Amino acid sequence: MAKAYLVGSGVASLSAAAFLIRDGGFAGSDIVILEEQDRKGGSLDAAGSPEAGYTMRGGRMFEIHFACTYDLLGSIPSLDDPSKSVTEDTFAFHEDFAWDDHARLVDAGGKVVPSHSMGFSERDRLELITCSATPESRLDGKRITDCFSPEFFTTNFWWMWCTTFAFEPWHSAIEFRRYLNRFIHLFKTFDSMSGIYRTRFNQYDSIVRPLVAWLSGQGVTIQLDTKVTDLALAEADTLTVESISWNRAGRAETVPVGEDDLVMVTNGSMTASSTLGSTDTAATLDTSDSSGAWHLWQTLSDKHPGLGNPRVFNSSVSDSTWESFTVTTKDPTFFELMEKFAGSEAGKGGLITFKDSSWLLTIVLNHQPHFREQPEDTFVWWGYALFPDKEGDFVRKPMRACTGREILQEVMGHLRFEEGPQIVEHSTVIPALMPYITSQFLVRKAGDRPQVVPDSSTNLAFIGQYAEVPDDVVFTVEYSVRTAWTAVAQLLKLDKQPPPVYRGQHNPKVLVEALATMHRR
Repeated sequence: MAKAYLVGSGVASLSAAAFLIRDGGFAGSDIVILEEQDRKGGSLDAAGSPEAGYTMRGGRMFEIHFACTYDLLGSIPSLDDPSKSVTEDTFAFHEDFAWDDHARLVDAGGKVVPSHSMGFSERDRLELITCSATPESRLDGKRITDCFSPEFFTTNFWWMWCTTFAFEPWHSAIEFRRYLNRFIHLFKTFDSMSGIYRTRFNQYDSIVRPLVAWLSGQGVTIQLDTKVTDLALAEADTLTVESISWNRAGRAETVPVGEDDLVMVTNGSMTASSTLGSTDTAATLDTSDSSGAWHLWQTLSDKHPGLGNPRVFNSSVSDSTWESFTVTTKDPTFFELMEKFAGSEAGKGGLITFKDSSWLLTIVLNHQPHFREQPEDTFVWWGYALFPDKEGDFVRKPMRACTGREILQEVMGHLRFEEGPQIVEHSTVIPALMPYITSQFLVRKAGDRPQVVPDSSTNLAFIGQYAEVPDDVVFTVEYSVRTAWTAVAQLLKLDKQPPPVYRGQHNPKVLVEALATMHRR
């Protein structure tokens, strides 16, 4: 029987394993997932406890047109109610706790800024329309700043857009254009964020755990502490993997790949070399130990043409680093004050961005509990900043040099709560510094990401955020799931292909609504 080897245990590999079983006729016992770390889930790795504090490096948002994700998770039972699928649970949660943001932007005085207007000038509108209509081939190697005047980056639209999706001005114009077209249907509700969907809990609990449970029940092997170091390629005109080499528990092993076997590689990692701090210590930047995902991609691209260029994405750490932080407390004071400040109960308020903060801070109060086993007397919220190298407005240090306590003090400075010292005193704050977190947004050109199934490949595919899917947008669960589905369908030559990427820019009604939103006063 054919076997499948999947490198990495992030959502791309987990999805590929599920598609192999569901659509490809594979037995679970013939699928092996190889994971470098000691935990499953890749970048979706939320964890912790009330005593030590919870931590999540980030969270993923969803919307109604994530067709691949909802199709896949429609096959996976929810852990809380096995009679429902994960998709059904997500939709039900949105019905009960849809976002309705009344405090999307906050100014330097700690006051909510009306953000119904995008704040555009005629020039801003023209530049936005021009960017969205420009062919990708004419944006090769260009930054967002190459397409817009400086005033554009002071509009309500930019502050909301960049902090929702984590764009920075020097990022790729190609990726920015893709996001504009992919999410144009969200324009009309962008200030309230009501078109954004979220999972009931963090994505590790709501997506990874149900997927792993289902795959384990099917007999799939997830082999942890296994760093894949090389794939031996046949000396032929085709691209064919003949063996896989890995290090496991200090031992080097090589496994032959049979003629009918498949190999799928998660190339690159946006959370590689991430470090955690604590309430009393700052997270440290250390990229000296390159992860297996980057190393393996470089090894393969060096010995075979057409497999992308990882150096485009992993050699500009200063352009791809930002920092997040997770706050755990048993004191309800902050949640009570924020519900009053934002005009929404926790879980319904959406993102809150301090638009004038030097770090460009954003926070969000999640629906509680945000962790599946989180006690009722414990509260968890999250935040991040796009400019961790800049000096804070209240704590006169760069964010990346700050302890968790100092980061929370900076947030309290912007909110101007009298109870700030009490909130800080009773909180556990865990910062997470991520040197590659927006590396998939860095300036690139055609060919820098490999095709999911490269030309002439007989058994090798690339999946995840650094494989190329035309028109779809990276930094989403949908992108990882789509690459997985594409890999399985193409390698196995299946009739059932992924649904097409949603193209709202071709819908006249959506276009009219977006244009009307751009002209709001």
